[in-house]
Amino acid sequence: MSNRFDGELTRSTAAALAGAIRNGEVTATDVAQAHLDRIAKVDEKVHAFLHVDAEGALAKAAEVDAKLARGERLGPLAGVPLALKDVFTTKGVPTTCGSKILQGWVPPYDATVTRRLREADIVILGKTNMDEFAMGSSTENSAYGVTHNPWDLTRIPGGSGGGSSASLAAFEAPLAIGTDTGGSIRQPASVTGTVGVKPTYGGVSRYGLVAFSSSLDQGGPCARTVLDAALLHAVIAGHDPMDSTSIDLPVPDVVGAAKLANVEGMRIGVVKQFDGEGYQEGVRQRFHEAVQTLRDLGATVVEVDCPSFDYALPAYYLIAPSECSSNLARFDAMRYGLRVGDDGVNGVEEVMALTREAGFGPEVKRRIMLGTYALSSGYYDAYYGSAQQVRTLIMRDFDRAFADVDVLVSPTTPTTAFKIGERADDPMAMYLADLCTIPTNMAGNAGMSVPVGLAPEDGLPVGLQIIAPAMADDRLYRVGAAVEAAMTTKWGHPLIEEVPSL
Repeated sequence: MSNRFDGELTRSTAAALAGAIRNGEVTATDVAQAHLDRIAKVDEKVHAFLHVDAEGALAKAAEVDAKLARGERLGPLAGVPLALKDVFTTKGVPTTCGSKILQGWVPPYDATVTRRLREADIVILGKTNMDEFAMGSSTENSAYGVTHNPWDLTRIPGGSGGGSSASLAAFEAPLAIGTDTGGSIRQPASVTGTVGVKPTYGGVSRYGLVAFSSSLDQGGPCARTVLDAALLHAVIAGHDPMDSTSIDLPVPDVVGAAKLANVEGMRIGVVKQFDGEGYQEGVRQRFHEAVQTLRDLGATVVEVDCPSFDYALPAYYLIAPSECSSNLARFDAMRYGLRVGDDGVNGVEEVMALTREAGFGPEVKRRIMLGTYALSSGYYDAYYGSAQQVRTLIMRDFDRAFADVDVLVSPTTPTTAFKIGERADDPMAMYLADLCTIPTNMAGNAGMSVPVGLAPEDGLPVGLQIIAPAMADDRLYRVGAAVEAAMTTKWGHPLIEEVPSL
């Protein structure tokens, strides 16, 4: 049947693949096998995956084909392959969080996101590489090796979800799931020319998502088009009683908004703090072209001043390490994961210390130490308490801005993808990669990165960040789809037209 489908399976959109499967033009098994073959062909160079579950993927695809043969009604993404960031628990499949301390751990349960993917008959291809415990901006901090950007294998694919973004850009999967604590969905999307969405905090369940910073972490969809991201968002979003931070409200109509793709009459705010010194000239050029495109499409564009955003980065790097210091205390060698020094001579504390020394990488240790210090007696108010006060000011700046505009826009990242190893010895330079994305996490708002062209000086992708108020995620898709359509008309889709062949 596959010869009736006129698209190349690994380069087709998720929506097109789902339609072809439903219509009997191609089998889900054919689609899964094509993507597994692509992974086998190119992933040695890209290293997007930590674990490929070929047996499980083909079994799920066969299940979808059997349901179709019986005439069962299936969901809008049934049979479509997906790459899952290795921070979500998966029953019977290893979950490592990119860390040696969880090497070989096979969870006994599924995360809510994982369960919803399975219930929607989405085919999970495997687990993607990531910065250890989602701590990083380049996917260079994984204990299992660096992931490479398919646009230029000498460059980073973003982080911490670089494996998910690279799998999309390398045509190893049409859909992926990431997590965003300070930009780890949007920033990789920007530097790989893909679409990444951080939903409203609490809009997607965190149950079974291994925690880094509980008040900031948020899972979300990654794709090559805005509509594909919306279809995936609709699958994974919604209230979950297993997550105390889950929002018990209807999911915004993100799919309808993506299909609307119209910004006429909308008010769009350009964030004053995210433009100017420190930004690559090609990034600024493409950003301002995108803003002009929004004007041409009928939106009103105004400048918005959010002065507290200047303090978001230092506040984040007190709050996030403090919460990680608490969350990672559970990795004590007593219950699961790695255990070092258990020789019958060392006591419990020695075994814990030896295990953590061997199991945690340098960036994780750095953040644990920062967080422990910030939470320590005598420093709590000066550091963690002050950072939370800054967080409140950031929220107020957003509230004032959204009283006047529908969405805010900025560059997603200050630069295009940097060279692997270029910032390895400079943590502050690395942290600046998330300069534009962090405020959204601090406030719990929704954010998206959508491609807006290639930087003229290096030919690498540039992303436009769109920020919407909490539970107004549909605005992201309305604006993102409009920009995507206009940009595709102008210069073609960055992946389909431009990405080097692997």
